[in-house]
Amino acid sequence: MEPKTIRIAAALIDDDSGRLLLVRKTGTPWFMQAGGKIEPGESAICALRRELDEEIGLCLDEEAPYLGQFTASAANEPQHVVIADIFHVRVQHNPVIRAEIAEAIWVSRVEAETMPLAPLTREHVLPLARALPNSYDSYAGREQGGFV
Repeated sequence: MEPKTIRIAAALIDDDSGRLLLVRKTGTPWFMQAGGKIEPGESAICALRRELDEEIGLCLDEEAPYLGQFTASAANEPQHVVIADIFHVRVQHNPVIRAEIAEAIWVSRVEAETMPLAPLTREHVLPLARALPNSYDSYAGREQGGFV
């Protein structure tokens, strides 16, 4: 049986110290990026803005650099794959747990490697995080199609 697809927008959120913000939804052991499903007619960046506010109380005022589109097995829905538009958000933020989020934590990249992670996070987001520039100035000149 062919897996069903879920289109999502997600944020690789980090801070100036190199820590990553990961969330865990209620009823699951898997940590992942904040974000969620893209509604019909909604752009990925609009979905991301809506989801970040709904899940962790983060109002995204500025543009977030687009890192690309990635596919992985869905963490919480068997026989599904996620197709994720991933954006980079560098921010200092104390997450406010909302919606279906049970936990939101700042962790080092090394700590993240030891945690139970969603496939998208382990397979794509952590490698992206290791390759990120130290400042947004480094994004100048990158193709619109993505970071990698």
